[in-house]
Amino acid sequence: MIKVAIAGGTGYTAGELLRILVNHPEVEIGSVLSTTSAGKEISSFHTDLLGETDIRFTDTLEPADVLFLCLGHGLSREFIDTHDIPAGCHIIDLGNDFRTEPDYKGMHFVYGLPEFYQSEIAKTKYVANPGCFATCIQLGSAPLAKAGLINDEIHVTAITGSTGAGRKLSDTGHFSYRNNNISVYKSFTHQHLAEICDNLGKLSGKEVKVNFVPMRGDFTRGIFASIYTKCEASEDEAIAIYKEFYKDSPFVFVSDQPISLKQVVNTNKALINIAKHGEYLHITSEIDNLLKGASGQAVENMNIMMGYERTCALKLKAPLF
Repeated sequence: MIKVAIAGGTGYTAGELLRILVNHPEVEIGSVLSTTSAGKEISSFHTDLLGETDIRFTDTLEPADVLFLCLGHGLSREFIDTHDIPAGCHIIDLGNDFRTEPDYKGMHFVYGLPEFYQSEIAKTKYVANPGCFATCIQLGSAPLAKAGLINDEIHVTAITGSTGAGRKLSDTGHFSYRNNNISVYKSFTHQHLAEICDNLGKLSGKEVKVNFVPMRGDFTRGIFASIYTKCEASEDEAIAIYKEFYKDSPFVFVSDQPISLKQVVNTNKALINIAKHGEYLHITSEIDNLLKGASGQAVENMNIMMGYERTCALKLKAPLF
């Protein structure tokens, strides 16, 4: 078994990690760090874990084989600078510190999208977990990039649940704002655009322009992305490309029928549907933002890094009704 540590233990992503890892047959949960809740039982904060674990938060990092950084964006470098991390410790960063700037103090962080970089992830000690929007949009568009079929701008509108904004409350996170409401934010400027364009550019071998309009939804979890671009391939050709690309993926599936968000919520799956309308190829892509878009994918990366079955502890069921 391996011992894991989690920094930033009170957030949504840490809570999801704990829910997965308490049932992982190869993992012992060691230190779960929180400077504000040190000494308190984890289940007093993540109340659904009552009866699952008696671990308490701590402010001390104990030796670990894998360290998950579930800190606010921009804080992972600070944590590495201020803590004594053993040389043999693997690090999986769920923030955005290393997604587009992967080299830091002799460490090189591999971009942790397993569908594209599994072999690199298996050989590294450091992984930059992709952003939630970035995961959903890239899974929906990267097969086109890899096939050399992106020859025009990509247009994306994607809607996310309230957990995508994190646990810290804001004006747009209140129930009275979110309920029965949809709103646009960070149009064409979202922070995940950089990693999306960077990775699609690497896969296609040329610059890719993505026009991205993110939206806040009146639900708690999940991302549904609508993606379209001009494409010379026919609908059947595009579907064949996607099915071939994801044929060995245990989590990404191309659906012959239109998809809906409840099919993936509470799972580590991604579903994709493809249709051609005139000269435009329309792709819909969906994930759970806290699982395939964050903690589930982080555990998937850990499984690959440590030589475990990729699906270990991740065979989760969607609450379809």
